[in-house]
Amino acid sequence: MKLSLIGMAGSGKSYWSCKLAQHYGFKRLWCDDMIAEKLAPELKACGYNRMTVAQWMGFPYETHYKEREEKYLACEREVMMEIIDQLESKGNEAEQDIVVDTTGSVIYAGDALLRRLGQCTTVVLLSTPPEVQKQLLEDYLSHPHPMVWRNMFEQRPHESPLEALQRCYPHLFKSREVLYKKYAHVTIDYYELRQKGFTAKNLLEQVHQAKYR
Repeated sequence: MKLSLIGMAGSGKSYWSCKLAQHYGFKRLWCDDMIAEKLAPELKACGYNRMTVAQWMGFPYETHYKEREEKYLACEREVMMEIIDQLESKGNEAEQDIVVDTTGSVIYAGDALLRRLGQCTTVVLLSTPPEVQKQLLEDYLSHPHPMVWRNMFEQRPHESPLEALQRCYPHLFKSREVLYKKYAHVTIDYYELRQKGFTAKNLLEQVHQAKYR
């Protein structure tokens, strides 16, 4: 079985991809780590050997953000192309179970790449309902991670950066949900994933049932 997990940061992609690797032997392709590796020379050039990708990228109101957002997306597209080429190959891993732990911004990799991803994996959306938006934004502010805004951020006159983020985030959230649903084969409910006793086995069963329904 070959799966791709998609959804917002905080939806549980990394948690469940690790569970699939630990308990069912899936090979985990962690896009965050692969992108960070490609960006390592860029981070080093900034003079911060221990700088994280999130620190380097910054927030959308910072002057360097646009340029770094584009560099990040270029690396993400390279990573996705490499992963898809690997998935499409007929080598030794053809029969191996694989889970692709994508970033929240994978939906900006381009329609052609995403359709190829959908042809060689079952794309599983880990949903995030509107009522968790506030918590996701708070997590982003308190524990920053690379966030691609794609022109969804605009700071109005006399508006603080925080006020602008709070106003714009719901629009980013809504626009992403549309794209996630466009490419997903299976959607798993946010609350169901968090029910006591829900395991990786349950996740695989849901994927199998939805795929062959």
